[in-house]
Amino acid sequence: MKAAVFHAQEDLRVEEVDEPTVAAGQVKLRNAFAGICGSDLHVYYTPEAAGLDFDHPHPVTGATLPQILGHEFAGTVVEVGEGVDGVSVGDRAAVWPVYYCGECPACEKGMFNACQKIGFHGLSSHGGGMSEYTTVPASMLHVLPENVDLRMGALVEPMSVAWHAVTRSSVTEDQTAVIAGAGPIGIGVWFALKASGVRNVLVSEPSAARRETIAALGATVVDPVEGDLAAAIAELSGGRGADVAFDAAGAGPAITSGLANLVPGGRLVVVAIHERPMEFSPTQLVMAETEIAGALAYLPADFDAVIEAMSRGVYDTTGWVEEVPIDGVVAAIEKLRGGAGAKILVRSDA
Repeated sequence: MKAAVFHAQEDLRVEEVDEPTVAAGQVKLRNAFAGICGSDLHVYYTPEAAGLDFDHPHPVTGATLPQILGHEFAGTVVEVGEGVDGVSVGDRAAVWPVYYCGECPACEKGMFNACQKIGFHGLSSHGGGMSEYTTVPASMLHVLPENVDLRMGALVEPMSVAWHAVTRSSVTEDQTAVIAGAGPIGIGVWFALKASGVRNVLVSEPSAARRETIAALGATVVDPVEGDLAAAIAELSGGRGADVAFDAAGAGPAITSGLANLVPGGRLVVVAIHERPMEFSPTQLVMAETEIAGALAYLPADFDAVIEAMSRGVYDTTGWVEEVPIDGVVAAIEKLRGGAGAKILVRSDA
């Protein structure tokens, strides 16, 4: 079968590999779409910065290089392994791709998304979504309702990252939220807030193209460089400030500006990965009793919530989601690295 296989830094090959065989407790999927994630870009260009140790077998999965990429994906069940109940051939599903140890302090708390040995199907496993077929534990499947197609199903994973961040914020419907960054995760945060009934939302984005994209979806936007972010937040909030802020940009100014515009007792949620360290004064946290919280990945409940919101028609892919055949995956990675495009889905059957 055809697959996008990562061998080494900037060495991703679309090649023929053996089709996987389903084992007990697993299902075999005919993959449909797999999204290219920022993590895939980190793996491709700077593997050491991705936090993955490719020199040793993964402590949970035992996987080593070469690695089929694709952890944001959906497909159709074509075979069911021994001992699997509740899943049938023909079911269409998104995949919660997390492998966890079940023993570390995070796992003991049910925080499997923060497992100290965490792995992902399509990053540190024996397969991935950027291939014609893959096998996964049946427990990873989240079956899609009839009105959620496989293209939308491939977006469940990144949208669940955003949903988890909104959950971490504890925002309520009557509060004001500001999102820094209008890439895929920032867009996802906007959709999750919309699904949760939060009406007062401002998106801060310096890129004109990204502002245009999210504005077309219905968002209120501001240019934090040429515009006045503080004034825009004040206008939206009646002069109070933001109750919650989200860093979906991965840049220091997103954090400093978010903190500066929070109400007393407000919360900043960092959902982006920062490639560079930054400095800020903790005194501003003390003086207003504000908080900074991290949000990593997602839990199965986040997948369920996103799929339910998708079934209600909350999510719209117009203008920010595009597709490429599997042979175009390297060119698509280069395009995203260059700052063009938002979310690119790889068609695993083309």
